[in-house]
Amino acid sequence: MAYDLDEQEQIDQIKAWWNKYGTLVLTVLIIATAAVAAWRGWQWYEGHQSSQARGYFEALEEAGRSQGEESVARINAAMKTLRSDYAATDYAARGALVAASALASRKDLPGARAQLEWLAQTKHAALVPVARLRLAALFLDQKEYDSALAQLKDAPPSFEGLFADRRGDILAAQGKSADAKKAWNAAIESLGPTNPLTPIVKLKLDALGG
Repeated sequence: MAYDLDEQEQIDQIKAWWNKYGTLVLTVLIIATAAVAAWRGWQWYEGHQSSQARGYFEALEEAGRSQGEESVARINAAMKTLRSDYAATDYAARGALVAASALASRKDLPGARAQLEWLAQTKHAALVPVARLRLAALFLDQKEYDSALAQLKDAPPSFEGLFADRRGDILAAQGKSADAKKAWNAAIESLGPTNPLTPIVKLKLDALGG
């Protein structure tokens, strides 16, 4: 097919442009395609991980509701898998709290402590303060006051009131009434008048004559 001079010039310009930039264009297209494929692959992987983790979490919940000596073994087995294979999932973090509660109710305090200590060291920012609060309560029950107080340092802003309240409990158990009052007053100030925990903290203060 014959082309006129203008058309031939345009074709030559396109060829020249392609010779200059064609390899770059193909490279960009390949990288973009690979990125999309990798993103979709990662989404599939995360969905698969979450689905698998949910199964172990549900097995953990069922074991926690069960009675009998085998329930502790089932709880520990489910959490072992969640921690080793699905640690990055929310199910692993929530599972640690469920397992700790179930083990504590069965008087397995070392087991409960191990689950909370694991969670406290993870990157599950929303649940780490919860783990630290519960650890502080465990240490308080065992009269390990220094360890309990150590869990309550550097409170996240949304947990300042709760941490201060727990700190007051520990100080009161140590017989440090003045310090306990300061902690509970700080808790009341942080929690605010509408928080349902505030009246309870005030009762503690009243019990110390504060």
